[in-house]
Amino acid sequence: MKIWPRTLGVQLIVVISLAIFLSNAAVALWFELGAERQNEADIVERMLDRTTSLSTLMTSIPPRARVAAAAAMEGRFWRYRVHTGAHVDEPMSPEESKLAAKLKAMLPAHHANGTVEVHIRYGRPPAAQSGDTAPISGQPPPPADTKSVELTVPVVRGTELIATFTKPPGPPWPTEMILAAVLAVLIASVSGAYIARRMARPLSKLAEAAALTARGETAPRVPEVGPDDIRHAAQAFNAMTDQVTRTLESQRHLLSAVGHDLRTPITAMRINIEFVTDPELRDRLQKNLDELQVLTEAVLSAARGTGGEPARQIDLAALVESICADLDDLGEPVTWAGHATAPLSCRAGELRRAVRNLVENAVAYGKKADVSLHAAPGNYEVWVEDEGPGIQAEDRQRVFEPFVRLESSRNLETGGTGLGLTLVKAIAEGHGGRIVLEDRDQGPGLRARLILPRQPAIVPRPAKEHS
Repeated sequence: MKIWPRTLGVQLIVVISLAIFLSNAAVALWFELGAERQNEADIVERMLDRTTSLSTLMTSIPPRARVAAAAAMEGRFWRYRVHTGAHVDEPMSPEESKLAAKLKAMLPAHHANGTVEVHIRYGRPPAAQSGDTAPISGQPPPPADTKSVELTVPVVRGTELIATFTKPPGPPWPTEMILAAVLAVLIASVSGAYIARRMARPLSKLAEAAALTARGETAPRVPEVGPDDIRHAAQAFNAMTDQVTRTLESQRHLLSAVGHDLRTPITAMRINIEFVTDPELRDRLQKNLDELQVLTEAVLSAARGTGGEPARQIDLAALVESICADLDDLGEPVTWAGHATAPLSCRAGELRRAVRNLVENAVAYGKKADVSLHAAPGNYEVWVEDEGPGIQAEDRQRVFEPFVRLESSRNLETGGTGLGLTLVKAIAEGHGGRIVLEDRDQGPGLRARLILPRQPAIVPRPAKEHS
């Protein structure tokens, strides 16, 4: 829903305000309907009682004075007509018959044989009929859309009184109730804003810290404030961040130590190989040591991993172009499509390593590498396309796992160490981005998309400008 607010604070205020407004409206409507039903019953009782009393009074008034008496008793909501002659029956509804029976029971005994009728009409009362004598009244006629009740009661034989009661308009909506509802909404909104602030601020800090952690940066400790649930979540996040940091540092130090420790025996073995007299055996041992050296350097590169380099503002297009130019100078089939300046805050050394790994993979397994840079809303995408056999869809996630090589010979010259794409994935995720492998749009081959979100510029400290 586009009109629904997205922030927690505004949602809380809107929900509480709507709940209070609807509850007040429901209560007001309930009392209003109850009062209307009670008022309706009172009006019916007064209407029947007034008609009965007037009919009895008309009996004792001389015929010539009855019209004047009826005129004197007219009011804002009452109209009277004195009808002489034969009564003309008009069918009544069940509700009208019920009121007529109640009215007849209230009349004196000598009116028991007379005709009593009640008709509920909408609009102005009907005009006077033949035999009616309508008094001249100074009261204005009722509006055309009002509800009126016409009661016909006998006075004497051959004469009947037709009383028309126009229902008065209902009372206006109580102003006090509206003011109370508005005041309740205002108080609830202020209270909701206070609670939302206590909840939303720690959650916002938690989200910011989580985003920094996802980009591989050092996240600040989340303030452990607010309600118990929010505070416990902040405590758990801080504890998790500390544990993850310690684990990553331990793994990085372990890999780095293993890589460095392997260099010493490798160097000693290279010296010892020189004393091997068998040329064929010496060549095999030398080849094995070369593979071990490559694997050691890959482990050290993975140990350096991500997060150890400070972020700074660079031109991504210039960085990618320099990588392509270096490889082209080495005679590699690499082409660069060119791109305008693409400012990006990142760890340049890690990003250079990731892009170079992708380009070298494309050259090694796909015959060539076509490199291009694409600017999308909110991010940049580095595309590296080749013309090789590609990677099956079911293997495209597995190749990012450490030491996984789709080339089954385990030969470093043909299958690599199995750490290149793992390192690319770690660097991409350390920058808040991702790496996607997909088929090319045209022809055979694979496309690797390194997606990097744009970040605000980070001004480095003077002491770290050249790190």
